[in-house]
Amino acid sequence: MTLHRILHRVSTWILPQSIVGILVATVSPALAGDAPPHWTYGGAANPSHWGELSTDYSLCEQGRDQSPINIQTPIAGSPQPLALSYGSTPLTIVNSGHSIQVNYAPGNKVKLGGEDYELLQFHFHTPSEHALDGNNAPMELHLVHSNAQGELAVVGVMIEVGDENPTIDTLWENIPPSGQTQTINGVMVNVSDLLPRNQSYYSYSGSLTTPPCSENVQWNILTETVEISEEQVEAFMGLYPVNARPLQPLNGRMVESHRR
Repeated sequence: MTLHRILHRVSTWILPQSIVGILVATVSPALAGDAPPHWTYGGAANPSHWGELSTDYSLCEQGRDQSPINIQTPIAGSPQPLALSYGSTPLTIVNSGHSIQVNYAPGNKVKLGGEDYELLQFHFHTPSEHALDGNNAPMELHLVHSNAQGELAVVGVMIEVGDENPTIDTLWENIPPSGQTQTINGVMVNVSDLLPRNQSYYSYSGSLTTPPCSENVQWNILTETVEISEEQVEAFMGLYPVNARPLQPLNGRMVESHRR
């Protein structure tokens, strides 16, 4: 699908980001019965003010182990591989008002430190939230996982401009109106089609990059990038020109490099 067709299709129903306040439940659950405080990437509720919006968001301002970060001079870690085990899932796609997200069916996981983390969903940011030696990529993909104790682990993938990716075409062609979720009958996707072959990675302990900015999230950023076309990047930016939190202080944390 061309950029012109995508933007024409969504222009009639995408609400301006400044008036949309829908949180993605698998990333930052709202309190039962209460609408979560409205936050944005621009305007009065931008990232520098997230900690002021609610006591539930206090870590966004006061936390010391926050994400994203600039990854530079990592130390050598153990050559422990990321044991990724992903299959195809029916396409359930969410336009959250903050990003485009795909919810994943149970049974797909990553093994970290001998423990299984189930893949809940994946979503996108532009530009990339993490930086490598001070440089941001055009986009970043986040795969969000949870273990049996509810602890989170995220696999991050930097996205560069290059060849078109057919899976991205499938996603962009089925984006619902802002604030809505839809399951596309008969359409399957596999997040493995959005991952590089080499799965060396950087790891560190951080936080969610959206409110409530909860900490003790295991971050694993793949060192190799993937490509999508410039048109595919621009199509996403037509909906979300900037949905990346600024870099956060490292505050003495160690970043490890795990080479395969």
